[in-house]
Amino acid sequence: MTRFLWITVSVLVAFAAGSSAMADEPIIRVTGEATLSVAPDRATIDLGVETENRNAGQVASENAKKVDAVIQQLRKRFGKTVAVKTLSYSITPRYRYPKDGGQREKDGFTAANVVRVDTGALDQVGNIIDVATSAGANRVQQLQFLLRDEEPSRAEALRAATRSARAKAQAIAEALGLRLGNVISVDESGASLAPVGPQLRMMSTAGKVATPVEAGNIEVRAELTLSVEATR
Repeated sequence: MTRFLWITVSVLVAFAAGSSAMADEPIIRVTGEATLSVAPDRATIDLGVETENRNAGQVASENAKKVDAVIQQLRKRFGKTVAVKTLSYSITPRYRYPKDGGQREKDGFTAANVVRVDTGALDQVGNIIDVATSAGANRVQQLQFLLRDEEPSRAEALRAATRSARAKAQAIAEALGLRLGNVISVDESGASLAPVGPQLRMMSTAGKVATPVEAGNIEVRAELTLSVEATR
């Protein structure tokens, strides 16, 4: 995976009187933040199939046929590179409102089924969308690029923030004619992931509509505050 790293650090030097062992000894408190840019290795696509009919039984049957066609085509074209599961299913009544006012009137039913496609074949995301829509899906509810295992990237960001904070504390101590002593505390604010939104483009290729998708990178951020005792 491709990684890029940005680091920002803010610092605060405080002279604190704590226990007798540290009375009048300065404390260097450094807040470090690190951001990694990581290439995703997984994508999830939520595809919706909506059908309408005046009869509840028929709308359910039509919807089931379309959803089954979508799933079968995805499995046929992409095999084990995709995992498909149902996220939600509903049948809701539709109503018509008279122009001249009055009571609303039932005008049929809408069946909505959402399936999620999970894949590690990122170069096939556009094709997955095309196959699904050709088979009957009429909504792309959501598209996300993710990491299958987030922990290594979180840990790497935390290590980078810690190393930078320690280096900054050392530089401050040297500038003040001090030496770093024991670490008093480390307050870790956490490591968060911020997926970059995908870009979808439609373009015509040999009479067909293709959907190229550019994944972008995921930003993994870590922040901590390091307090270190300094000696004269």
